[in-house]
Amino acid sequence: MPKTLAEKILSEKSGTDAKAGDIVIAKVDLAFVQDTTGPLTVRLYQSSGMGRLADADRTVLFIDHAAPSPNANLSNDHITLRDFSRQSGCILSEAGDGVCHQIVQEAYARPGDVVVGADSHTVTAGGLGAFGTGMGSSDVAVAMGLGKNWLRVPESFKVEVNGDFQKGVGAKDLILHLIGLIGADGATYKSLEFHGDTVKKMSMSGRFTIANMAVEAGAKVGLFASDETTRRFLESQGRGKDYKPLAADPSAVYEKTIAIDAGKLEPTVSKPHTVDNTALAKDLKGVKIQQVVIGTCTNGRLEDLALATSILKGKRPAKTVRLIIAPASRSVLLAAIQQGYIKTLVESGAIILPPGCGPCLGLHQGALGDGESCLSTANRNFEGRMGNPKSFIYLASPATAAATAIKGFITDPREVL
Repeated sequence: MPKTLAEKILSEKSGTDAKAGDIVIAKVDLAFVQDTTGPLTVRLYQSSGMGRLADADRTVLFIDHAAPSPNANLSNDHITLRDFSRQSGCILSEAGDGVCHQIVQEAYARPGDVVVGADSHTVTAGGLGAFGTGMGSSDVAVAMGLGKNWLRVPESFKVEVNGDFQKGVGAKDLILHLIGLIGADGATYKSLEFHGDTVKKMSMSGRFTIANMAVEAGAKVGLFASDETTRRFLESQGRGKDYKPLAADPSAVYEKTIAIDAGKLEPTVSKPHTVDNTALAKDLKGVKIQQVVIGTCTNGRLEDLALATSILKGKRPAKTVRLIIAPASRSVLLAAIQQGYIKTLVESGAIILPPGCGPCLGLHQGALGDGESCLSTANRNFEGRMGNPKSFIYLASPATAAATAIKGFITDPREVL
């Protein structure tokens, strides 16, 4: 039977002829937690009596959401993860190494893998053609102990994207447009599978941005084929041996097909307080912004920093704006230093944070004041997300963020390019 990407991966990992709607027991290739969900996962695992990890070399604990720790309680959570890593032999990714989703794609996820993480944005691994999905702490504990877990094979939406992006428009605008089109619950437990000429030409950075936000439409997974672009990315990470081609069958059956003309897209923004509350950046001109954040697991890669740097070079943020840059990983930070991006951004007045989640979830490093507005390249803007329910979060691309930082109000990046 012709298969979608989700059906193909879960068939292989379960040893069955899986089709949408089936319940399968699938081998888990990588299980991970981070420092807000990990301590509970560890306690559940230790109380379960499962003994040794199924594969310590494919179990990773990330300290990234509050790193370095801002308070004693979180420091104690970090101790829990460090102790468990020493006791179990699993891998620990320390504070400053970067965001779990970025490091997973740099170092661990492979095309065709099943990746489960105690974090909803585990879907980012779908950019590599891996079935990456978030699970609760108890389910991840089971995967850590047994090396497998149950999954319902999702029905799939085919997102067919063709045409060339206009200047100043990119992957973030595409995924915000899609979510605005179908709604924040429009793909609940579906597999969003991305096809078309635009996708074939898209960089891995763009694919990761889109896969990362698939869950913001409720999707179980967001998947891209593994192709020559994937191969070149893995080789650039020293992991060429991890490459394998993977694509949906041409006659696979999809529940729905959504066609998008990339050439008609414009810089798009999500307004407070839901990600599907979208508008064009040009229609929000004049909305004042006090803080701009460029980074996180959605748009903290080198390509994003390069774009922001090209716009900010020789300019400074408006006096009313705090510009925060959060590289997604240590390797991204090092590359940005080597390329001169960090120097330019610092000269432009930016605050550079250590690699990690930064202010995205409101624990530290940029919580908003009452009535303040932030334009962020992150993935969520619900009320209180950045630490203050009396503040307002807008989501957009790195280009829109950089242009907005310069002007002090939401700005279509085409005005400054």
